[in-house]
Amino acid sequence: MQAELSRIATADFVHVDVMDNHFVPNLTFGPQMVERIQATSPVPLDVHLMIDDPDRWAPGYAEIGAASVTFHLEAANEPVALARRLRAIGARAGVAVKPMTPVEQLFDILDDFDQILVMTVEPGFGGQSFMPETMPKLRRLRDEARRRGSQVWLQVDGGIAASTIVQAAESGADTFVAGSAVFGADDPEQAIAALRSDAAAHTH
Repeated sequence: MQAELSRIATADFVHVDVMDNHFVPNLTFGPQMVERIQATSPVPLDVHLMIDDPDRWAPGYAEIGAASVTFHLEAANEPVALARRLRAIGARAGVAVKPMTPVEQLFDILDDFDQILVMTVEPGFGGQSFMPETMPKLRRLRDEARRRGSQVWLQVDGGIAASTIVQAAESGADTFVAGSAVFGADDPEQAIAALRSDAAAHTH
């Protein structure tokens, strides 16, 4: 694990997917493994919880020391109260939406979050193809954030690679999760640098 983490030491964050085999049809690891990653990671952790009942479980990941904890709007009972708990512990509070979830539900609560994750694939499995049909809602979110003067980060996750990162950046994303495009590269650091450059050139 330490060797894999060292390969992406130039990234801004390590994005950690936590799945419970209920909210999504896949199972990964829980708090104990995230704590181990936290202890050995050269960069801060951005934890993405694809789990049921984040109201109960999400604060624990902030307590472990994750720099950012993102839960799904579709799974939370009280998203604003949960975001405030995460911030009180010391983590950035993020909320994620699946490809079919309308972003308009977030407009009135933008200021309660530090980042919004627009899924550009259906959550649950890596290696899926980027869904360009999610870009219009990303643009609506960007426009609303600007209208409100919000500093919220707009993150995209799913199918992000050299061929798609420009489209996402032009649509308003400023934070990008790349899995296969980085770990599948011969030189992950070079891949990170190239993606970062492509995004920066097209971020408005």
